[in-house]
Amino acid sequence: MSEDYFKRVNKLTPTRLWINNPTPTDAEKSIKAGAISCTTNPTYCMKLLQNKSEEKRVYGVIDEVIKEYDDDNKAADIIQQRLVNDILEIFLPLYEKSPNKEGFVSIQGNPNRDDEPEYIIKEGLEYRKLSKNFITKIPATKAGLEALEALIPENMPMIATEVMGISQAIYTCELYSRVSKKCGKYPPFYLTHITGIFDEHLNNVVKKNNIDISYDILWQAGCIVARKQYKILKERAYPGILLGGGARGLHHFTEMVGADMHITINWKGTADKLIELDPPVVYRMFNPAPQYVIDELLKKIPDFKKAYLEDGLKIDEFKDFGPVNLFRTQFINGWNYLLKVIKERREKII
Repeated sequence: MSEDYFKRVNKLTPTRLWINNPTPTDAEKSIKAGAISCTTNPTYCMKLLQNKSEEKRVYGVIDEVIKEYDDDNKAADIIQQRLVNDILEIFLPLYEKSPNKEGFVSIQGNPNRDDEPEYIIKEGLEYRKLSKNFITKIPATKAGLEALEALIPENMPMIATEVMGISQAIYTCELYSRVSKKCGKYPPFYLTHITGIFDEHLNNVVKKNNIDISYDILWQAGCIVARKQYKILKERAYPGILLGGGARGLHHFTEMVGADMHITINWKGTADKLIELDPPVVYRMFNPAPQYVIDELLKKIPDFKKAYLEDGLKIDEFKDFGPVNLFRTQFINGWNYLLKVIKERREKII
């Protein structure tokens, strides 16, 4: 009997699976399937509340926390910490076997305050107390990068997230290199490319503006930028590992297979589907797009051009770049959903 898909990916390629926003049950399934680490984001509690099998457990945590904390935002933060702590425990044995290489679980804090570097730093240092396999996740925006710069000397494991453009990637890697060299600390460092959200944004733009472009060309956009980012990281020997994320299709994993990179995907609907379909493990990362495809995207979609060019964005533009704003809005909506539930539960208890 042949091994499952991800176990074959692990055996035949350097590509590795992380799992995103899992329930405890899904976390355990993902490890058995071959996942090595885990990401969560500010929509985590909302996702669990929308899962019938998790609803009762999560409401129990919410009711417990709101009795301890009067401030709703503080309560939301503690609720997220307690729920993610269950996942930290599940992945801890992997970390203990391969410290600073496997078993990480990320937390990304209150997105309503991600313009405040000091607050992001405070969150990271507080979350670190939860477990030795915690890894902070910080947006690659001006404010987030200020926080990242401050946390490198703390030897804080980190994921620079919300990376949609080549300019973001280069700026972040050069910052990490400069600060690490100065302070002598080289904490584990992962640099995302949020391929699926990038594609989702471009699809929205094409639909809204009635842009005449082939679906076959548009389908390749996110992967083209991810491939360029990976190539630059390797050619320039930048630090860290590329971490694909924000998958919106199976190809956001399968098209990256073969690269020395990690990819985080949801269990339900993506990882479980790939196990069910059991596709062949084929190196696809190094299949270049024809130049006419890139030219068409550059010509017709300005946001693709901003993402693809090395000088496409300045640091002050990172936060408001279309796909970054889309991702951040999803995080804010997820966090505010939790705040709404907290308010409703308080009223119910009273």
